Amino acid sequence: MSYEKEKQVAIDAAIAAAKLCQQVRQSIPAAIEKSDKSPVTVADYGSQALICKAVSDAFGDDPIVAEEDAATLSQPDMKEPLDRVVEYAKELRSDATPENIIAWIDRGNGTVSDRYWTLDPIDGTKGFLRQDQYAVALALVEGGEIKVGVLACPALPMATGEVGTLFVAVRGEGAYQAPLSGGDLQPIRVASMDDTESLRFVESVESGHGDQSRQAAIAQAVGITAPSLRMDSQAKYGAVASGQALLYLRLPSPKSPDYREKIWDHAAGVIVVEEAGGKVTDMYGKPLDFSKGAKMVDNQGVVVSNGTIHQKAIDALAG
Repeated sequence: MSYEKEKQVAIDAAIAAAKLCQQVRQSIPAAIEKSDKSPVTVADYGSQALICKAVSDAFGDDPIVAEEDAATLSQPDMKEPLDRVVEYAKELRSDATPENIIAWIDRGNGTVSDRYWTLDPIDGTKGFLRQDQYAVALALVEGGEIKVGVLACPALPMATGEVGTLFVAVRGEGAYQAPLSGGDLQPIRVASMDDTESLRFVESVESGHGDQSRQAAIAQAVGITAPSLRMDSQAKYGAVASGQALLYLRLPSPKSPDYREKIWDHAAGVIVVEEAGGKVTDMYGKPLDFSKGAKMVDNQGVVVSNGTIHQKAIDALAG
């Protein structure tokens, strides 16, 4: 089956959302605090609205499982932020109105099914707010298998030095990257241990997103002695897929040992790495399960590698 239409819709939607995010970031908006105390900005809402609308227009029967909903934004005292979302979205869609924006955002309230999309409109909101890395992450899942993944990373440099990278992968067709500003997609591959410039690992900036001391120990066990490269968002998947790093570790924080990862935080990155020749599992070597729900309840931790060092990392975790 061809996924050419799905791929193109995802690319166009992610690029449009990234443009909105970059426009918002020029003024660094104040974050709106969600009920779980995590930050969200008008860019998160605008990005989700644009992507959900685009996917719905092209594939109206497909549910979308996204990070945000419009409950907070719909409150009477949120008129000003809602108006700002509309203002930014109108630059890309003339039919953006407060009512439409709310409806488009809430198209992301779908549930996991045999075929669905999962979206993180801004993965790495804290990175977005501090002018660091973030990603717009969209993936299509069918029968529990990721079929299409797109990562728009507006702050991630290309090898040419141009800032802004688009990663694209379709199952069985390889992984590609292009400048986010436009250009041809070029194939990417993971690096080998022989590539000394890639002998490093990536992990989250936020210490609460992992177990940094254990992650450093596992990296050393597989032969990586350089300090970690700390990055926000699924840009870390892009770093492994494009050969900038050999390993990405996200182990449960000692403060929340029972934490389970959310599907939108990983799906797009997973297929990009796998199609680039790498491997992704949980910390026990099990494939990540995207068929159960918004949380990967049967997996714990995430190990992302160039493939050849993967088993060594899993063995070190079991030791």
